Amino acid sequence: MATIEECRGALDRLAENLAGADGDLRTAAALNRSLSCHLTDLGTTFVGRLANGRIEDVTAVPGPPPGRADIRLTMTGDDLVALVGGELNFAKAWGSGRVKLQAGLRDVLRLRSLL
Repeated sequence: MATIEECRGALDRLAENLAGADGDLRTAAALNRSLSCHLTDLGTTFVGRLANGRIEDVTAVPGPPPGRADIRLTMTGDDLVALVGGELNFAKAWGSGRVKLQAGLRDVLRLRSLL
């Protein structure tokens, strides 16, 4: 089972990848939205902002998301680490229900190239 520190590291790697993206990927990430990632097995939620192609102000809070973020992800810590590490395909994980994504339709369409 992934630890909170491993999950934080995975989110940091994702943030670095987004910050270094070019072209269409950079355009897709150029949203200004609140973001939450609830890790069901760890009972922790990471909250922050997706802004100007970066993930910023990420903090961990105990329990479910404290508020309704514009983009909400729910998964296990192992799945987060596997997704960021390229070992788990987002579309398959989302389609099977392993990963849940809640966001407006416009955001989902823009984010699909990131995931």
